[in-house]
Amino acid sequence: MSLLLSDNAAKTIQAAAWLHEAADRPNLFIKIPGTAAGAEAIEQSIFEGVPVNVTLLFSPEQDLAAAEAYMRGIERRLLAGRDAKVRSVASLFVSRWDVAVKQEVSPPFHNRLGIAMAMRTYKAYRDLLASPRWHRLAEAGALPQRLLWASTGTKDPAAADTLYVEALAAPDTIDTIPEKTLSALADHGKVGAPLPADGGYADEVLEEFRREGVDDEALAARLQREGADAFAASWHVLLACIEKKSARLAATGA
Repeated sequence: MSLLLSDNAAKTIQAAAWLHEAADRPNLFIKIPGTAAGAEAIEQSIFEGVPVNVTLLFSPEQDLAAAEAYMRGIERRLLAGRDAKVRSVASLFVSRWDVAVKQEVSPPFHNRLGIAMAMRTYKAYRDLLASPRWHRLAEAGALPQRLLWASTGTKDPAAADTLYVEALAAPDTIDTIPEKTLSALADHGKVGAPLPADGGYADEVLEEFRREGVDDEALAARLQREGADAFAASWHVLLACIEKKSARLAATGA
């Protein structure tokens, strides 16, 4: 996977196409953030046949915006007489919710918000897959944009080390599990019933957090913005290291 972070949709589209062609691997997904600018890049990249991992999603609303961009790209491909099978995943970051609110809520509320938000998002995902619009695309050969659970390692040492992976078992989803968490799951994890397609108790939990003063809509926007800034910083550090090493090798004639 390659990571693209840009507020410039045109540059992101261009870079995504270049990376896809240069890699020439059908299983390589280009990461594009699910921001407003990202939505335009996602739609165009899907139209051009580039597999996309929509990253930095934190809420059902952000996930649905990514799905809309994906479906528009597929619909445009069909109108142009192209194959509808272009793969995509939508990555929802879970544990970062709980890290963000830990200092703002009392202990009984710790490590509950991320799972509740995941449950709401899973309901939105299942509702979308049941919609007439998606059925038409599926009948034309389109593949669903799979919901992917990201940030599933437990950050709070007081919480179970398998907290998120046990809670997020659900059909038609993907879980990217850190190695340490995967080992813990294999050792002592116990996965119960899958996530309910109707959202279960998620709305009740979110109402409790709102009464505690948590604005989940504003927090989702903040988490996405901060995540994009952090990813961009890491990306620039990586590029600087590559440039420095390339210059050193060139100077030594290696």
